[in-house]
Amino acid sequence: MKILRLFLVLPALIWIYSCTTSRKTPVSISVKKMDTIAAQIKDTALTVFKAEIDQAKTDSMLENILKSYPKYFDSILKYRKQWNVQIIYTQVNRDQNNIPSFNDFLFNVDSSKYFYPASVVKMPIAILALQKLNELGATSISKNTSMISEAGYAGQTAIYNDPQTADGRPTIESYIKRIFLVSDNEAYNRLYEFLGQQYINGQLHNKGYGDVQILHRLNIFLSEDENRHTNPIKFMDGTNKIIYSQPLTFNETSYSKRHDFLGQAFVQGNKIIDMPMDFSKKNRISLEDLHSILRSVIFPGNVSEKQRFNLRDSDYTFLHRYMSEFPSESIYPSYDTANFPDAYGKFLLYGSSKNPVPKNIRIFNKVGDAYGQLTDVAYIIDFDKNIEFFLSATIYCNADGIINDDKYDYDTIGLPFMRNLGEALYNFEVARKRSYAPDLSSFKLTYDK
Repeated sequence: MKILRLFLVLPALIWIYSCTTSRKTPVSISVKKMDTIAAQIKDTALTVFKAEIDQAKTDSMLENILKSYPKYFDSILKYRKQWNVQIIYTQVNRDQNNIPSFNDFLFNVDSSKYFYPASVVKMPIAILALQKLNELGATSISKNTSMISEAGYAGQTAIYNDPQTADGRPTIESYIKRIFLVSDNEAYNRLYEFLGQQYINGQLHNKGYGDVQILHRLNIFLSEDENRHTNPIKFMDGTNKIIYSQPLTFNETSYSKRHDFLGQAFVQGNKIIDMPMDFSKKNRISLEDLHSILRSVIFPGNVSEKQRFNLRDSDYTFLHRYMSEFPSESIYPSYDTANFPDAYGKFLLYGSSKNPVPKNIRIFNKVGDAYGQLTDVAYIIDFDKNIEFFLSATIYCNADGIINDDKYDYDTIGLPFMRNLGEALYNFEVARKRSYAPDLSSFKLTYDK
C-alpha cells in the first residue's frame, strides 16, 4: 500500500514542477528536476511504471517528431505515462483517383489505460441520432421534426420548446448543431434520451468498439438506475399531430465490470476523500475508438462495412458542416465572439487562442475536458496549402492530484500542449512530400453565414 501511495503521489509532484502562469509561453520542464523526484521513488514502484510503459504502443516516427521540439515536448516524452498522454496521428495519402489511404502513428497509446472522455462522447451520440432517424424513416420524421421529451421517471425533465431555435421547436438538428458548435450538455442529454442506453452501446459494440460504455447523461448527477431509464419521446408534425411515439425505456443489459480509478484524492460534498476516485460507472471510450469513429464519418467509403454508420450523403454533409463551423458563423443559435471565438473547441493547433482563425483552415473535430483530462479528436485541412491529416490527443492536467475540486491546469498545461502538438504536426504535413495532391473540394462547405 505504501508503494502504491508513492505511485499515486508522483504525478502530482511532477505537475507542481510543471506549472507556468503564462498561456503564451510553451511548457518546458527541467528533466533534472524530474529525475530528482523520480529518484525518491522506490525501485519496486519504478518497476510498476516500466511495466505500464511497456504496454503502450509508440511509433518511432511520431516520437522523433516530438523529440525535434524539446522546448515543447521534453517532459511529455519522459513522463508520458504519469501524464496519461496519448497521441494518434494519421497521414492521408491520395492516389491518382483521389482515393485515400491511411498511415497511423501512435505515441503512448494504451486502450486499457482509462481516461475520462468528457464531452468527446457527444460525437458518437450525434452520429447515432442521425442513424436512428434513418431507421425510423417509414415514420416520415427527420432531423428537423419537432421532438418533445417528456418526463416519465425520477430525475427526468420535459422539454416542449427550445429558445435556441428560430421557431422555438426542439429538434435533433438543433441539438447536433449545438453539440459541435459549443459542446452543449443539454443537447447531448436529449439525444442520449432519444437513443436510449441500450441502443447506444449495442450499436457501438456491433461496429467493433467493444470496450465502449456510455452510461450517463452529462452535467446532471443521477443514479445508475435513473441513467438506465430514458425519457418518453414524441415527434410531432406541423399541426401538432403525433407521428411517432417512443415510450419510457429501461436498459437491462449488464456490462463488464471495470476497475477504473483516477487521482490520489477527490472532493465529495465539503470533504476531501483521501483515496482515488472510482470512475467504473462513468463513461468510457478509448482514444483509438474515437479516432476510428471520426475517420468513419469523414471517409465512410474507406472503412470496413461493419464500421460504417447507416447514414445518407446528406447526413455526412450535415455532420461535416457543423463539426467545422465556427460559432460566429451560426445564425441560430447566435454566439458572441467574446465568449465563443473562432477557436472555441479547437484545442489542437489553437489551444486557448481568441484570435480570428484563417478560413482556409478547417478542423472537423470534437473536444472534451473534465476532471483534469483534456481531449481532442480532429481531422485538419488547409485548403491553401493542400494538406489534410487526422490528429487525436489526450492529456491529464491536474497538479494537485485532487479530482472534483475544479482546480485543473488546462490553461497552463493542457491547452499549450494541444496548440504545440497541432502546430508541430501541421508543420510536418506542410513539409511532407506527396505523390498526388489531394482534391479537398468536397470539404468546402456552405456555412450559416
